[in-house]
Amino acid sequence: MITKKKKLLIGCGLLALFALLALFLLSGENLELLKSILSKKYTGEQLQEKLGELGIRGYITVAILAMLQIVFPFLPAEPVQVVAGLAFGFPIGLLCCMIGVLFGNLFILTMYKIYGDGVRHYFVKNVRLDFDKLSESARITLIIFILYFLPAIPYGMICFLAASVGMKLPRYLTVTLIGALPSVCIGVGLGHVAIAKSLVFSLIVFAVLLILLLILTLKRNAIFAKLNTYLDERKAPDTAVKKCSPFIIDTAFVISKIVLFFKRVRVKYTNKVGGEIENPAIVLCNHGSFLDFVFAGTLIRRKRPNFVVARLYFYKDLYARIMRRSGCFPKSMLTVDLESAKNCLRVLKNGDVLAMMPEARLSTVGKFEDIQEGTYSFLKKSGVPIYSIVMHGDYFASPKWGDGFRRGSYIEAELDILFTPEQLAELSVEEIKAAVESRLYYDEFEWIKTHPEQRYCSKTLAEGLENILTICPQCGEKHSMTTEARKLACAACGCSFTLTDRYSFEENPYFESFAAWYAWQTEQIADEIERDPAYALVSKVELKMASTDGKTLLRSAGQGVCTLTRAGLTYEGTKDGEAVTLQFPIQKIYRLLFGAGEDFEVYQGKDIYYFVPEERRACVDYYIASEILYEASVRAPSEV
Repeated sequence: MITKKKKLLIGCGLLALFALLALFLLSGENLELLKSILSKKYTGEQLQEKLGELGIRGYITVAILAMLQIVFPFLPAEPVQVVAGLAFGFPIGLLCCMIGVLFGNLFILTMYKIYGDGVRHYFVKNVRLDFDKLSESARITLIIFILYFLPAIPYGMICFLAASVGMKLPRYLTVTLIGALPSVCIGVGLGHVAIAKSLVFSLIVFAVLLILLLILTLKRNAIFAKLNTYLDERKAPDTAVKKCSPFIIDTAFVISKIVLFFKRVRVKYTNKVGGEIENPAIVLCNHGSFLDFVFAGTLIRRKRPNFVVARLYFYKDLYARIMRRSGCFPKSMLTVDLESAKNCLRVLKNGDVLAMMPEARLSTVGKFEDIQEGTYSFLKKSGVPIYSIVMHGDYFASPKWGDGFRRGSYIEAELDILFTPEQLAELSVEEIKAAVESRLYYDEFEWIKTHPEQRYCSKTLAEGLENILTICPQCGEKHSMTTEARKLACAACGCSFTLTDRYSFEENPYFESFAAWYAWQTEQIADEIERDPAYALVSKVELKMASTDGKTLLRSAGQGVCTLTRAGLTYEGTKDGEAVTLQFPIQKIYRLLFGAGEDFEVYQGKDIYYFVPEERRACVDYYIASEILYEASVRAPSEV
């Protein structure tokens, strides 16, 4: 933090710097030239000749003047720009002015970093904008560009605004320099035209610009009012389903091929349909890895499918734009989402292909996860062909808990017909469920037995497993497992296990695989819940929620305590500065989604409640316990 004493010293240093710049401007022939500009003593040709005689000193003088009109908002910018065009022509004059603008912009940013909003009143005067709303607006870049085109708006004020919204240096310089460039071009161009063209041409250009400036000046207040109204209007959520353009999907296809090649990943694609799938249609995919979108998309890319994607990834505007243009639309996972349901129907009504991963979360240990009952009713009512894409090896290539892509992986992806419309009409919902689960079922540990040649050569193969294996099988201690390279070790009792290049254990007397370990761990938690009627899982957490500015996915929203019981999940703490108690009934949770070693989360409408516990390894416990508690509530709701 900069103390008052340091701020005073910096201020004195800046004053000394400007004193030196003033001495430079008033030394030699500069003073005479400055007077002549104001008194119009010289013609354009004479002024050009005089400045040309100064050589490099003339360039520096114009750059300094351009910088000062940024720092001192009461100085007009246009005379300096016109003089630059008169003296040096368009390219050199523009370069001198933009160098001055660059240093002026950097000075404004430095001033804000040191003095903060304490200098706002110096830079911001007679500008009728709501700066609080403006600083929080996702449209700030567009507003800044508009301000540069309004007359009598000092560049310094606009730079201060850009600095005050927390722009990082590269973006700040890009926005302020590009924003200033058009008006600087006009000013320098006027000076250049006055020399290069006839008097009549110069007068016409000048008259046109003068009329435009006059119109903008007269409409200035109306423009400010319009901008403020623009800020008041919340950006309507983009709920439309877009069809992915062939260029985007083909580009993504080529990029994925290149990445997979350099990662030495082999993918075997099998199309049992014998050609292209029909339109409209639904394609169901199992979900062992985040990379499944790549493999499934490759098999049906010519149909430009619409994928259903977790809403979390749409909270950041950049990601949202990319995914919507890629044909994706958001879904609040494992909860009722009317927007997503309508979009699914829109896709089918438009005659397009709807691609979905009905498990709605990544597999924890490479085995099929269950599907919510409502999905089967939707399939029954759709009345369109249902296809399946079943993938194997994708989980081992990039597991949920892993630290990256496993080089040398082998993956199989198979497309086949699951139901015709006629079959859907005849089958019951229960029969549809049985067929879907049978088709999409996968077990990576059973699959790898059929591929004895497959090896995974990652040096860090086991790292991350401590985030799903939370109970030591030897001493029973919780959250004591650690990993390094290919080893898992218990910090409490010292037992250790080594993971082979086929994801099995060497010399583990308890489990052949971590899937078996996870199954045992689930049984331990189920027994604990059954034995304790007052079972409660408690953690101190940080609450994160959707970003409000669209610049990030999430924002920190508070601190508190989460408690998971038979009744559901309760959060007691702060939310956006207020004390709150949030309750999520177990019947509505279904499953608490989790990121291995990151968080556990629950959607409510379009909002996400993203809880980061102090003990990150506990996230999987919330997932397992929520599943057990939900199933118990379904079996015996009166006991919950």
